[in-house]
Amino acid sequence: MDPMDIVGKSKEDASLPKATMTKIIKEMLPPDVRVARDAQDLLIECCVEFINLVSSEANDVCNKEDKRTIAPEHVLKALQVLGFGEYIEEVYAAYEQHKYETMQDTQRSVKWNSGAQMTEEEAAAEQQRMFAEARARMNGGVSVPQPEHPETDQRSPQS
Repeated sequence: MDPMDIVGKSKEDASLPKATMTKIIKEMLPPDVRVARDAQDLLIECCVEFINLVSSEANDVCNKEDKRTIAPEHVLKALQVLGFGEYIEEVYAAYEQHKYETMQDTQRSVKWNSGAQMTEEEAAAEQQRMFAEARARMNGGVSVPQPEHPETDQRSPQS
């Protein structure tokens, strides 16, 4: 592949996060196996090339259907055309899992943002509840009672 094959970018510009890729590589191997840095770099380059190959083929599939946006179906068809049909079920399952997790994150975000509807008193009470939970976790699950009104507890000691 020519360095300028990637839409106006040099080959050096198209890469994947090295730390993330190294973590993925290590997670896939037994703990006693070490991977040379050159081998890690080669694997990362292979991943970039694979992504370029699948993206290009998905774009061709998309264009043949007179579409302007590559959809998941185009990627799956590209995998089939490129001879990776045996992975389609696994890729589709990963895609479905991603959609599910994204939906869950969206629902959590909506739930969290709906908290903006709280009154100031409700927000303060919720904050105190969250502080208490955090204290309990820090103390190994043992709840340490905190005064209701901390400002009244700052008296000077009596002799």
